[in-house]
Amino acid sequence: MKYLLLALIIIIVIAVFRYFRQRTYLKTLTEDQFREGYRKAQLIDVREPQEFKNGHILGSRNIPVTQMKQRLIEIRKDKPVYLYCQSGARSARAAQLLHKKGYEHIYQLKGGFKKWTGKVKQG
Repeated sequence: MKYLLLALIIIIVIAVFRYFRQRTYLKTLTEDQFREGYRKAQLIDVREPQEFKNGHILGSRNIPVTQMKQRLIEIRKDKPVYLYCQSGARSARAAQLLHKKGYEHIYQLKGGFKKWTGKVKQG
């Protein structure tokens, strides 16, 4: 029982540490803030191709988080990167990878695509 409690405490500490460290390089934007800046940025949908086909934010490119390492050449370091996925978990993972590779201006959509009320393109 004592070891289980200790393991739980360690997991919580790591999660809190990661959360606060992530906030130093990833800025989460409301839909209005996101809409304000994404036209001047690289808008990237990190969901899988089938999800992208079912609907995506107008003007976005599909670079799934599972392919991001191999496709970094497609993402410029000198322009802001606006990421989104379905809910926010995958865009956070993509942001972590980009940060490790030297990208600085990284943003994600709060709540992800499922909370988006703006224009959507099907297909």
